Amino acid sequence: MAIGPTSPLTHDSAIVIVGGAGTIGSSTALHLCRRGYKNITLLDVYGFPSDYVTYGPSQSAGAGDINKHIGTSYSGTRGEISDMTMDMWRNDPVFKDYYHEVGELTAASLPEHIADLRKSYKAKLNHPNKSEEIKWLGDREEIIAHCPHLANGLVDGWQGIWTEKAGWGAANDAVDSVGRELRNFGVKMIFGQPGTFGRPLIDEATTRCVGVITKDGEKHYADRVVMATGAWSPSLIDLAGQCVSKCWIVAHLEVSEEEARRYKSIPVVYNGEVGFCFEPRFIRHHEPGKDRWIIKLCDEFPGYTRFMETTPFGAEEPIKVSVPRSHSAHPTDTVPEEGMRRLRRVVEVMLPEFTEREFVKSYMCWCTDTADAEWLFCQHPSHPGLYLATGDSGHSFVTLPSAGSQVVDLLEGKASAERMRRWGWRPGRGDPEGTGRGGVAPKDLSDLDGWAHGDDERAE
Repeated sequence: MAIGPTSPLTHDSAIVIVGGAGTIGSSTALHLCRRGYKNITLLDVYGFPSDYVTYGPSQSAGAGDINKHIGTSYSGTRGEISDMTMDMWRNDPVFKDYYHEVGELTAASLPEHIADLRKSYKAKLNHPNKSEEIKWLGDREEIIAHCPHLANGLVDGWQGIWTEKAGWGAANDAVDSVGRELRNFGVKMIFGQPGTFGRPLIDEATTRCVGVITKDGEKHYADRVVMATGAWSPSLIDLAGQCVSKCWIVAHLEVSEEEARRYKSIPVVYNGEVGFCFEPRFIRHHEPGKDRWIIKLCDEFPGYTRFMETTPFGAEEPIKVSVPRSHSAHPTDTVPEEGMRRLRRVVEVMLPEFTEREFVKSYMCWCTDTADAEWLFCQHPSHPGLYLATGDSGHSFVTLPSAGSQVVDLLEGKASAERMRRWGWRPGRGDPEGTGRGGVAPKDLSDLDGWAHGDDERAE
């Protein structure tokens, strides 16, 4: 294999994608295949959802969720590719069966939050071809007219934006569809322990990344390595503080078939003061007799971190990084007491019929934020051939059909100078344009009551 900082990329180049069964990784592999690349290897701890029995469930990230919000974005790179994204959700054979356009209500009740929504609404009205898709709902009656299931909810004082052309995507099914397509293309896939990242292979003479060593000691040589490792990225590669991994809490509420019929096709409801929920989804289980109807809901808050000392690649000594703790590997973990109270509040406000019903499942879903909520898509500044494709900031799943095209543009040198600036290696840049999450700093899980984590490294 030729080693050098500028080895040309051809359709026969060996490309390894670490985290290749996740949102950005699988999307990157799909777009590589569609552009004619033939030598692609995916590495991941967990396989695609259809590999549940063999590799176990990946339940700690967006790609392993049962549903995610889908709708037009109006800011940053995601806004610029939004038309492409929504067209693929509606028309691409890999994705169209997994998008459900039921509409979305984005609401608030506090005056300052309503004012923020008003500003957002006015900005969206100026968006070409999108103004007819949105409507301002100014009181309870207008909200109930669009979301009849909220008639008994605690929605007095709510106002907000109604978006007709929005809904939800069946997350794990959509990613599984990508996986089937990649198998049709002949992509090599290695999951489980043999697919678990150990460290990059670096040529000492050139500092170029020439592959990956997995946890089993196997060396996988490549012309390009793409680290699409989501929330685990900062604990695997020293990102100089550019990404912080955070988690939010997901709960599943089981309903009967009759109840599911009554709530079928309800819009996605999001209130940043409370949380959000989706229509019931029929979940087929890999074991007979365990199929069920599930309403997924989530609270809304700044997220939680889990800072601990670790030594990612590139760090000369241990550093403090927020490290995810996978529900897949630790299924008996509980959620903090305050988080459970917030989840019960979502039910009380939006689904009061089920106020007394217990959740059948609750767990923490992880992502990694950049300060400005733009992706970190760039070549590592010290190791040519090593590419970072992370920094989802809680927004990447909506771009599952299209995010990979942006990564491939980066690999091919086609990304615009402006996008390279936004995505580039930028420690210390912060959020000068105010596009990030903002708000108060997240709490750390170690400071919270009720989080059972028996074998955690910091447990006492």
